[in-house]
Amino acid sequence: MLARVYSSALVGVEARVVDVEVDIARGLPAFTTVGLAEIAVRESRERVKAAVSNSGFQFPTDRITVNLAPADMRKEGTGFDLPIALGVLMATGMVPEAITAGFLICGELALDGRVKAVRGVLALAMEAKRRGMHGVLVPYDNRLEASVVDGLTVYAVKSLSEAVGFLRGIHPLTPEPPFTGLTPGLVSYPIDFSDVAGQNHVKRALEIAAAGWHNILMNGPPGSGKTMLARALPSILPPLSFAEALETTRVHSVSGLLARDAPLVVARPMRSPHHTISDAGLTGGGHSPMPGEVSLAHNGVLFLDELPEFKKRVLDVLRQPLEDGCVHIARARFKVTYPSDTLLVCAMNPCPCGYATHPTRECICSAVQVERYQGRVSGPLLDRIDLHVEVPAVSFAELSGRATGSVEASSVVRDRVVAAVARQSRRFKALPVRFNGQMGTREVRMFCDVGSDSQALLEAAINRLGLSARAWMRCLKMARTIADLDGVDAIATSHVAEAIQYREIFARIEEPSPWASPPV
Repeated sequence: MLARVYSSALVGVEARVVDVEVDIARGLPAFTTVGLAEIAVRESRERVKAAVSNSGFQFPTDRITVNLAPADMRKEGTGFDLPIALGVLMATGMVPEAITAGFLICGELALDGRVKAVRGVLALAMEAKRRGMHGVLVPYDNRLEASVVDGLTVYAVKSLSEAVGFLRGIHPLTPEPPFTGLTPGLVSYPIDFSDVAGQNHVKRALEIAAAGWHNILMNGPPGSGKTMLARALPSILPPLSFAEALETTRVHSVSGLLARDAPLVVARPMRSPHHTISDAGLTGGGHSPMPGEVSLAHNGVLFLDELPEFKKRVLDVLRQPLEDGCVHIARARFKVTYPSDTLLVCAMNPCPCGYATHPTRECICSAVQVERYQGRVSGPLLDRIDLHVEVPAVSFAELSGRATGSVEASSVVRDRVVAAVARQSRRFKALPVRFNGQMGTREVRMFCDVGSDSQALLEAAINRLGLSARAWMRCLKMARTIADLDGVDAIATSHVAEAIQYREIFARIEEPSPWASPPV
């Protein structure tokens, strides 16, 4: 007696269809699972036995062989419990095989037969739609997550007996309605730009970073507002499109981070890992590969506070994800790819004590200490950060609100950002590029043409600041974004000059601080 049920396995953030084949033959009682199954999958035989018996069905006492095909693909997790149990019942004639042929099925079984939620259901639903299958049969707690995929029939079950009754036609189920509970873009933010006192030039740099998806580094003494500014950045980012929301949600679904009542990520994520994080925690991987923080921040912000406190090796593994927009993890037994199109925001102090640039506090660090501290961040990583901004200490007049100058709310800044992003969308509609910061060499030559005055200014900056070829390209990209914020097509000399000023700190960062005390 042979039965076949269709389920799926996760490969990175994508689902791959798995044929769950169950064969029951005469012989001594045994339950064998083959097909490169990990420990959690092999342990499913105990859960399946108990769930089938406690649901009122007779578990066969013959030799049972479960094959998960293709056999060369890793299978892990507990989502194979329900399809294996249905396969066993199908092989004994209790469930008709023809009804399950067009469904992808997943779910973890409790010992009493309840069907528990699993991770990665959104990826399973997207794969079922891509393959043109009839629908999916998922745990009840995952119903909203699966219903996010438009045009797919979703059935949700609470128990094994309910699933058997549905497949036998005894217990009809109503398909889940398409999910419409949340709309991308209708999001409130805890920190607004108007909440931050002063720092108008830093807000301008953050506006450029948001409009062109440029990485940014803020350097300043403690208490100057770097963390608050970084946490206010999501409030000016362009809203997620539905396609971006699906991409982001899929990563969180694979990681098991989705809330049951909020199955769609509608706000751009912001991740702020602690500086003790490992390289696998930041970029992903591990024995059972999972997305890292840089992938969980996909289509959002990755904020690294106290940048020099991170391990040098951890920071250096960020180079490739920042350039490629994805993380490739290759091990002896598997290869996976996670998306990592993230906006990197970093903050650091100018020296170990933090007060080298403070107007009133005295720095107690020696030149050697300052050089060693700043040297923890490698030059190649700094070269991949477009904007380098000094964040000075906030004056009492700014804190008390007596300083002159307008204070813009995030909504006002976001309108300019959205308009600049719209210009980029029209420009790149036929290209695999969404933001200026993602342009390659070819796109820079096509869209970042500058006049002779700007060329002379760039040449002088390269000679004086010692900028690399990558830094030169990033200056042109920033100038393009500044022109988009101004609503003009041609890049002016003023746009280039503003872009160059955001590279001057990088040119000086490896030099001893002029405020540092002499070596003792």
